[in-house]
Amino acid sequence: MTPEKRVTAVRLDEIVPTDVAPGITRLGLPGEQVTARAFDFAPGAVWPEVDEHPHDELIYVADGVLLDNGVTYPAGSFLHYWPNSRHRPGTETGARILVFTRG
Repeated sequence: MTPEKRVTAVRLDEIVPTDVAPGITRLGLPGEQVTARAFDFAPGAVWPEVDEHPHDELIYVADGVLLDNGVTYPAGSFLHYWPNSRHRPGTETGARILVFTRG
């Protein structure tokens, strides 16, 4: 297979969102070895429960400002949550985040 055939490209704004919680939607992204998703948070939205995960979780704040564990992360921030960490993301102003996990 040629390298050109090994690429799947999607535009986030063309993916049909899935409701996760009030004010939070998920956009499923393609991937095999890594689970990739985008989440859109409306202003004032907070993840419905504390998020615990057994593996690394990588988050890129693509737009807006994410608030997590009492710290604000503006667009352009990259977060690495270590295995067995806990957090509960939210936003006061709205945010789009890209999340990458294993499994």
